[in-house]
Amino acid sequence: MLVIPRLVNYFQDFESLHLLLLECQQAVVEKRREQVVSISTKIECIDPLAVLNVVAHPTHRHFYFETRQHGILTQDSELQLKSQTDEGLGLAIVAIDSATSLTVSGDDRFSQAQHFIDTCLAETIKVGCLDLPFSGPHFFCSFTFFPTSSSFPAATVFLPRWQLSRYQQHCILVANVQLNSTTNIHDLAQDLWQNFHKITQVKYSTPHITIHHHNTFSYHDITDPDRFKTAIAAALQLIHKGQLHKVVLAHAIDILSPLPFHLIYSLNHLRTLYPDCYVFSTSNGAGQTFIGASPERLMRVYNDELITDALAGSAPRGATAIEDTRLAETLLSSAKERYEHQIVVDFILQRLHHLGLVPRYFASPQLLQLTNIQHLQTLIQAAVSPGVHPLEILAELHPTPAVAGVPRDLACDQIQQCESFERSLYAAPLGWIDHQGNAEFIVGIRSALIEGCRARLYAGAGIVAGSDPTKELAEIRLKLQALWQALL
Repeated sequence: MLVIPRLVNYFQDFESLHLLLLECQQAVVEKRREQVVSISTKIECIDPLAVLNVVAHPTHRHFYFETRQHGILTQDSELQLKSQTDEGLGLAIVAIDSATSLTVSGDDRFSQAQHFIDTCLAETIKVGCLDLPFSGPHFFCSFTFFPTSSSFPAATVFLPRWQLSRYQQHCILVANVQLNSTTNIHDLAQDLWQNFHKITQVKYSTPHITIHHHNTFSYHDITDPDRFKTAIAAALQLIHKGQLHKVVLAHAIDILSPLPFHLIYSLNHLRTLYPDCYVFSTSNGAGQTFIGASPERLMRVYNDELITDALAGSAPRGATAIEDTRLAETLLSSAKERYEHQIVVDFILQRLHHLGLVPRYFASPQLLQLTNIQHLQTLIQAAVSPGVHPLEILAELHPTPAVAGVPRDLACDQIQQCESFERSLYAAPLGWIDHQGNAEFIVGIRSALIEGCRARLYAGAGIVAGSDPTKELAEIRLKLQALWQALL
């Protein structure tokens, strides 16, 4: 029987690391199949964004995720928002390179991803410091809006070679490697040892940009604004006929720069400008990176408790406290905005009931007030039944009426007819699942696809009865400002 030494820090010296890998290779020989070894180590706190800057290579897949906001439900069922503010730290995760990965397309992509994760975990040896949050293997996932896509795969799941998580006052570094009977253990240990020290010695410094984009960029609308307003008018006719209740139509613009956009600069700027959003980045390893500052969490599962957000209905922030209060009160009392919001709430409740889950929520929405915009928000929680996988919940929820419409299939057909660009990862689920079944996924809105000197920015608006094409286009312009300011 294989006995692996129980150490907290297998990176304390090269000999301990080398011995661990030799012991794990013995398991490979005994089981006659490849194994993943996942090593978790507590380290001194460093900035995951700085690690992304120093360690990641353009050909590597990566995933970056940072937030200071957490929705919680207290024991007495009082729903509230909580911000993690300890020294300005919340949660930040970076995942770099792949130990193993899956890319698929098609309508069964969520179930294929679930099978891949379950299969990998069944062949994983987990060692090291496993008692702290965000230790152990995590799988990072991106799903495109539609089940086929030409830029990013319709579904990508990868177990990173390196994962660094900073949560409150703790930093956990996880190394994942695949072992087979012929793996050169000495070379593998040397590679891990060198990269461990490269990561732990990272010092943060904001990237220096020598040329500013403000006066040198050019941009153009992917869809002509008049054509976009015509598409809204056509959708309103379907709504008037009772065929549609809501559809979300997106608009995109291309920004061109004489120099390649600087990913780390943009992400650092995003998290500074929009600390109340989920700042994210994911790449396909082929020169394309999708980044954004999303206000919308699709779902979080922790200790078999689910939280999901209904986020729909928007208004700008005011220039003064008085104007801000007036706009908030107008949003809360708007029949049109409340109707748009209730459509999303009803859809989520229906999908959770379909899974056999019993949701808890407040009947009236709250306000989610961001830097430049405010939304109606309803937090919904449910106990997750045994055997219900996070990706099963994800498959039920995506896409919600907040990014698609109602009825969902007809709304998606209308989106494909009206939008002159591919959504790809825009308004789609991005997130992670860990080895204990915990998960968090956001919706990739307020986002941009970066490829060299080009950045394509996306934003959308929910069209319901009473929508005005001119006002909806103005709302989209407001949403695009978040990415515009960060990139430039």
